[in-house]
Order: sequence, then structure tokens, then C-alpha cells
Amino acid sequence: MLISLIRREILDNLMTFRFAAATLITLLLVVANTVVLVKDFDRRLASYNTAVKTHRQKLRETKTYSAGEIRVDRPPNPLSIFNVGFDKRLGNEIWIYHAFVPTLWDAEMSGSDNPFLNIFTSIDVSFIFEVVLSLMALMFAYDALAGERERGTLRLVLTHSVSRGTILLAKYVGAMLCLLIPLALSLILSLILLTTNASFSLGTPDFLRIGGFVLASLSYLSVFYLIGLLISAATQRTSTALMISMFVWGFLVLVYPNMILATIKPSAQLQTRAESAVDEMKQTWDEFDRERKRFLANDAVPGEDWSFGMVGIGGLMESFESSDVGYYYHSYIDFEGLYEEFEPQVPHAQKYFSYLGPRVVNTAERTWLVRKPVLDNIFVKPANSERTLLKFSPVGVYDAATQRLAGTDLLGIRDFFDAARQYRQTAIDYFINNDTFGSLQWFSADKGAADWTTLPQFSFQRADFGANAKRALPDFCLLLITNLALFMAMFLIFRKSEV
Repeated sequence: MLISLIRREILDNLMTFRFAAATLITLLLVVANTVVLVKDFDRRLASYNTAVKTHRQKLRETKTYSAGEIRVDRPPNPLSIFNVGFDKRLGNEIWIYHAFVPTLWDAEMSGSDNPFLNIFTSIDVSFIFEVVLSLMALMFAYDALAGERERGTLRLVLTHSVSRGTILLAKYVGAMLCLLIPLALSLILSLILLTTNASFSLGTPDFLRIGGFVLASLSYLSVFYLIGLLISAATQRTSTALMISMFVWGFLVLVYPNMILATIKPSAQLQTRAESAVDEMKQTWDEFDRERKRFLANDAVPGEDWSFGMVGIGGLMESFESSDVGYYYHSYIDFEGLYEEFEPQVPHAQKYFSYLGPRVVNTAERTWLVRKPVLDNIFVKPANSERTLLKFSPVGVYDAATQRLAGTDLLGIRDFFDAARQYRQTAIDYFINNDTFGSLQWFSADKGAADWTTLPQFSFQRADFGANAKRALPDFCLLLITNLALFMAMFLIFRKSEV
């Protein structure tokens, strides 16, 4: 009997105009948007490759170590097609410097955006599923029980030896199989477009992530179908069920997420704390500057001239520079050649920079310990609070799960900057082990330019599937728990309702 009821539900859903219309709209939106996002990815990948090549070339052409700008770039995520998350919203280029610990919030955005493509910045496959297929699920469900109650067919079915639980299960299974059709077709077409594009190189972990994306999407659609079925079980008329369903869908999908995004703002207390941290960091660098000046005052060369009066072909620079929340010290003498009369000052300059380098690194690390919690309070905690509140809507849970699977969530982006900080430490170790701070090439190319070819290259690999799945697991569990709670509530209401 269950199989017969499921077959009837599938046929009833497939023969409706709403199924054909929703499927066609979903396919058109997904295919059209995938084409646009593929072109956008090609542009971003080309921009990334150009930036990497340009930065390496510029570094190789730099004559001294102190003047070198080591920049690393974050590659675009190919799975951003499915959920763009923060992949295009946050910086993708960072400066690696021994006097400054880089963070996500210091990153720059390399490459210029196409205004036409920006129209689709927030439209990805998950966004289409969030809006179109969730509405389709409610359209399948709102009259599933109320409509049959009005027509009298529900009473007729119950006259046979069929339990109410069997009826609910048949309707659920039949509807979910029908919802799987537009979901699967649209994803298959997207994958065809991706795999036939030379820019995309998807491996087994990526296909596992896409499989997780399918499961998350089915769980999300199941939530909305069960919401519609719950409304249908609790109402007597289809018109009433339709009105309530549209209100619930509009609130959960459109109103609530935007309301949360508009209300979460950093507090004035955080601003005060940030100002206090900036003062503390400034004091740390002032203490460093006093030690630096004492070293110069006690040097054999009279005065506190950090360039030791040397003149040559090139330039000088000394400054304290600030970012939004922090300071760092910048000092170099970039001489391509020194005049002969200044040769006696070279050992003093080498001794000074050999002393200065490790202390700059140490001071930067100390200020980082102050800066990190402030940045977390200003940026990360509001984002986490926002994400937590969004999870009161299935949209927020589904968006978080698919972002984490794709690696486009905040943690996925921060993985790159963790790798950048590790690379900074690698570069510092290289400088210290090779006594680069105390070398002539640190400030002058008079007897040979800096050799950047031996500096270890930066490399970054996205988190593996296991890490992404672990991050997404709590959101998966929340979707499953929501499904279970809705099914139980629907069953209890339908069991007690009159037919």
C-alpha cells in the first residue's frame, strides 16, 4: 500500500503546472547563472595568475632585501560557484613583512571587478535553491492534506486499512523524490559546464563536497516541505494554508535574514577597546624606538643617524606607519651603489640592521598579541553572532553548511591568512639563518644584488574534505533535528485532526 501511495503522490506532483514551471525556472536560473559565474571565475583566475607573476617578477628585480615587497595571493575557490560566501567579498592579496603580522583585515583586493558581473555577486546555486526550490517545496505541501480534506479524498483513503503515518510518509517520500528532479538536473548541468571548462580542475574531494552540497540542499528543501505539510495539516482550507505558507516563506527567506544583517553592528564599547589597544601598541613601538635610539647613541659613529651619513645611488626611508588597528616600523636604505668615501660606515650599518631586525620582529609579535583579540572582537564576534542568529531560519543554517563545505566561509578564508602568517615566519627564519639582516645586501646592492631565488616560495592548499565536513557537521545536524521536530509535530497534529 505504501508503494502505491508513493506512486500516486509522484504522479500527482509531476502532472501539475507548478512542477513544470518551477523546474523550468530553476534550470534556467542555475544554467544562466553558472555561465556568468564561470566567466567571472575565469577572470578572477587570470587576475590571480597575473598578480602572482607580477609580484614575483617585481621581487626578483628588487636590489636589496630591506626594500623587497613579498606579496602572496589567495587563489579563487572553484566551488564558489555553488556558494560564493566570502570568496569575493574579502581581500585576496597580503604583504609579508617582518615588522608586521598580517591578518585578513589587512588584505587588499587585487584585480578590477566587472560591473556587469557584480550584479550577480550574491547569486549562486545555493541562493537559487534557497529562494526558488524552497518556494517550490511549500507549493507542493500547502494543499497536500488540506486539499484532499476539502475534496473528500483523504476520508476515502482512510476508510481503507491505511494508517495516518503511512499517508504522511507516502506524501513526504513522493514529494522529496519530485523535488530531487530539478535539484539533480540543475546540478548536473552546472557540473557539465564546470568540467568542460579548462579553468576548473575538480578532484575527488571536490566531488565529495558537491555530494555534501546535494545532501544539505535536500535537507533544506525537506524542512520547507515539512513546514508546508504542517500548515496543511493544521488548516481546513487550502486558501488559508496558502496564505500562511507564503507568509512563513517570506519571513524565513526574505525578511528575517535581512533584518539580522541590518541590526548587527559593532558596539561603541568595541570602539573604545580598539582605541585602547592602539594606544598600547603605540607604547610598545615607542619603547622599541627608544631602545633603537640608545643603540645609535652608543655606536662608534657620533649622533643618532640610522643611515650613518651614507650617500649613494638610491634612497632612504624611515617611518612608523599605521593600519586601521595597529602600527609598524619601516626602515631601509636602498642603495644600488655607495660612494667610496662611505665604505668605512658599512660595518656600522650592518651591525645596526643586524641588531634591529630581530627586535623589529619581536616587537611586531608583541603588538600582534594585543591586536589579534581586538580584531576578533571587532570583526569575528559580530560575524559569529550574526551567523548564530541567522540559524533561527533554515536559510541561515543551509547557507552556513554549504559555505563550510565549499570552503568559502570565514574559516575557509582565514585558512589562507594562517598560511600567510606561517610563511612570514618561514621568511623570517630564512633571514635569521642566513644573517640577511646583517648582510650588505640588506641595504645596498653595491657588491651584488639580493638573491631572492633561494627564498622559500609560498604555497597554499585549501582545507581537505574532512576538515570542511567537520566544520559543516553541526549545521547538518541542526537541519536533521529540525526535520525530525517538524515531522513529529506534523504527525501529532494530523493524528488529532478531524478528516
